[in-house]
Amino acid sequence: MVLKIYGHDKSACTLRVVGIAKELEVPYEFVFVDLFKQEQKAPSFVEKNPFAMVPCIDDDGFVLYESRAICRYLATTYAKADAPLIPRDAIPNALFEEAASVEQNSFEPLAAVIAFEKVVSPVLGGQTNETVLADQIAKLDANLEVYDRILSKRKYLAGETITLADLFHLPYATMISSAGIDLFDRRPNVSRWHKDISSRQAWLDAWANPMKA
Repeated sequence: MVLKIYGHDKSACTLRVVGIAKELEVPYEFVFVDLFKQEQKAPSFVEKNPFAMVPCIDDDGFVLYESRAICRYLATTYAKADAPLIPRDAIPNALFEEAASVEQNSFEPLAAVIAFEKVVSPVLGGQTNETVLADQIAKLDANLEVYDRILSKRKYLAGETITLADLFHLPYATMISSAGIDLFDRRPNVSRWHKDISSRQAWLDAWANPMKA
């Protein structure tokens, strides 16, 4: 039975899962959940995710929600022997978990607000709160200065090979870059890293058409 990904094609968390599925070359069926019609609150969907949010997956009867948990599951279940996205040995794995925590705590909370204010709010008919936007940009910019120091010593955030921790950044990084907010080319190491991860064919395909397996 083919993997089913339930989500919305404009959802950053859905795009995170699709990007990893494509990176691992896992065939999938995309089941569109229309957030504007509140389909995520339908009883049949809430059975899959009691928090009524996308994405979630059904892998031959195994149902899982939360995008990072899904990505970890896919990277473990469908790991490529020559390029694991989760390091197996203790120290590389610890560095991976450290980098993944940095993304979740020091990148996404700020990037998500930037994306909402610059991209989502206008689409929903609202106005960008320029004060909030400027504050979040300044805070993320300061954090990217730390990223630059880390990336001056290693190719990727957790070491010399790419991991989920790097790829987790892609949905919001691409959203805010596409909206014309230049945060990733201000520093040489961040710029090199961002160009590397954002030019991967799997991500380009996921961003262009997530509903196409």
